[in-house]
Amino acid sequence: MSVHTEEIVLLNAADEAIGTAPKLASHHRDTPYHLAFSCYVVAPDGRVLITRRALSKKTFPGVWTGSCCGHPAPGEGLRDAVLRRLGTELGLVADTLTPVLPRFRYRAVAEDGTLEYERCPVVRATVTDTTAKPEPDEVEDAEWWTWEECLALAGRPESSPWYRFQLAELEPLGAPMDWPDAGTEGLPPALAW
Repeated sequence: MSVHTEEIVLLNAADEAIGTAPKLASHHRDTPYHLAFSCYVVAPDGRVLITRRALSKKTFPGVWTGSCCGHPAPGEGLRDAVLRRLGTELGLVADTLTPVLPRFRYRAVAEDGTLEYERCPVVRATVTDTTAKPEPDEVEDAEWWTWEECLALAGRPESSPWYRFQLAELEPLGAPMDWPDAGTEGLPPALAW
């Protein structure tokens, strides 16, 4: 599936699917509320893969953020969506996936006025093989950072708004390998595990 044909799942206020729309055409100053996810990849030594979005991205180009993010395709479960994006965006294979912030949602406006408005469950992925192969159309740079470095990034303007919001909720949970499994009950009705 190319970025030009990718569809997003539109949501109502109860987080139920109400339709689909083309991904690229839907992101603008009045972006509809839709389904997404964020993933933090954690190495065996506890470091986290932090990425910088490609400079060619339509929304929030060049900002530093978590390991990967994306949009579940219509009918695609969260687990499959995360595994798909880890493979295509970073060339990584997850050993485990754990929902850590299943209820996360946010709204943020980019400098150019583009709105992001997403129900965006957050997942931790663990990997044994830490050799990332970033897809240049998606990722400008990818680096393994300590948790302390990740926390420091949340205080800097070059980080994505959703990263800052997520870190505010993740920091109280402790180090990434200690984040508890939040279960799947908090996922939106529109999204299966």
